[in-house]
Amino acid sequence: MRRPLQTALLVLTGIGLLRVALFTDLYLRYVKEGMRPLLIASGVLLILLGVADAVAQGRRRGRDDHTDHGHGHGHHHSGASRAAWLLFLPALSLLLYAPPALGAYTASREPTKAITHQDDFDPLPATSPLPMTLSDFIRRVQQDHTRAIKDRTVRMTGFATSGKRGGGWYLTRIIISCCAADAQSVTVRIYGATAPAADTWVAVTGTWHPGGVLGTGSAPAALDARAVEKVAKPANSYTDALPLASTR
Repeated sequence: MRRPLQTALLVLTGIGLLRVALFTDLYLRYVKEGMRPLLIASGVLLILLGVADAVAQGRRRGRDDHTDHGHGHGHHHSGASRAAWLLFLPALSLLLYAPPALGAYTASREPTKAITHQDDFDPLPATSPLPMTLSDFIRRVQQDHTRAIKDRTVRMTGFATSGKRGGGWYLTRIIISCCAADAQSVTVRIYGATAPAADTWVAVTGTWHPGGVLGTGSAPAALDARAVEKVAKPANSYTDALPLASTR
């Protein structure tokens, strides 16, 4: 790759980073929300490096014009120069196209996120339906020895995924710790409702589906659905967030 094209690639990549981090929420498809300042700083740095390199090339060409007396100069094509072409398509994608967010396909192939252990639980609010994250619901079902979740109507949001070998469907959230490469999923099995199309974002209201011993690992992370309604996909879909309050 010729030096001017390498310089242009730096600038294009920097502009692409600033586009997705400053003017859209598309960066959330790549990294967690807290890394936005780093993306912005990286974009600015790449642009400055590209501009500085372009200025240096201009000065170098000016000096060469005074010293060049017709002698040819060889060109060294390094492996690094050839490899630089590999950045061309990612740079363009930042400017022109963003890949779709991770969804049901990824969730079916990524490991399930381990739910952290908790010994003490605060009393549940009297709100009904009670908004909960999937992780909190699973933790209450499998770790809360007071069994406070029994017979409580809860409301959770996520996207629909199909069970393996056609075994029902799941409410799912994908969580990233740093970037999309470390994505893990949390799932709750849904009973008593027709499965929405895969990747459809829904709010599910219902009660725990009995099985095993509540408050222990034998209890299934499952819900008997009373209502399933489509909801808008959240801007930041890589978190296990509370459902938005119902407008009804």
